[in-house]
Amino acid sequence: MHDFLFFMAAPFAACLVMVGIHAYLGIHVLARGVIFVDLALAQIAALGRTLAFLAGYELDSWEAYFLSLAAAFIGAAVFSLTRLRQRQIPQEAVIGIAYAVAAAAGVLAIDRAPHGAEHLKDLLVGSILWVTWPKVLEVSGLYALVGFFHWIFRERFLVISLDEGEAMRRGWSVRFWDFIFYASFGLVITRSVQIAGVLLVFSFLIVPAVCGTLLAQRLSWRLGVGWGVGFAASALGCSLSYALDLPTGAAVVCTFGAVLVALGLGRGCWRLLTKEKSA
Repeated sequence: MHDFLFFMAAPFAACLVMVGIHAYLGIHVLARGVIFVDLALAQIAALGRTLAFLAGYELDSWEAYFLSLAAAFIGAAVFSLTRLRQRQIPQEAVIGIAYAVAAAAGVLAIDRAPHGAEHLKDLLVGSILWVTWPKVLEVSGLYALVGFFHWIFRERFLVISLDEGEAMRRGWSVRFWDFIFYASFGLVITRSVQIAGVLLVFSFLIVPAVCGTLLAQRLSWRLGVGWGVGFAASALGCSLSYALDLPTGAAVVCTFGAVLVALGLGRGCWRLLTKEKSA
């Protein structure tokens, strides 16, 4: 038990911190119907990080972080400008194209980098096992600031996510607030990808939000369910990683998938039983 706490306490704490902010952002993403915006922004940020690496900066340096963040802000501007009320082209198509182009450019850049395969693996699954307590405290402070910012402007973010027409009737600049949302989203994603990798960050964002939507109607309850599922899946994934000597990021991602399947099956069985009783 002592060894488990020594090795896994900081990674587990990092998981909890990321679940806290990503589950909330995931509810907005589901409401907006832009499910893969996380992958796209994460890939764009990863491209910026790769270019910084090619320029001679260490992957964990502040130079790499700011170049990655600048790339994420460019992506935020693109996504805010391509959200149209009359959608001839779904925004998901734009997001998919952005992801594909960023991923292809990243592959081209990695091909020129020494130890490119290791860099690609790090981008996908991260190195959360080696996260330190100072890093956990640093991201906790950053995410707390982003969360506080969203709390101050919660009405605008929620109305725009849930009812764009109402936001326009109130005279709000939807594109401006979209950019603010995606920029803050990119700020979180950029830091998270450096720690946990693209796949785990996507799981933190989408799976808790989907579970909350499956099991609750009210927004506050969805967030509570999402947090509970995220905390439980993180704890189980970290435990399995330690017990079976598995890569921590991949183990947590697979645990999230298993938890989502179990909840979906459980909900389906419950609805079937209640339907039979009422018949």
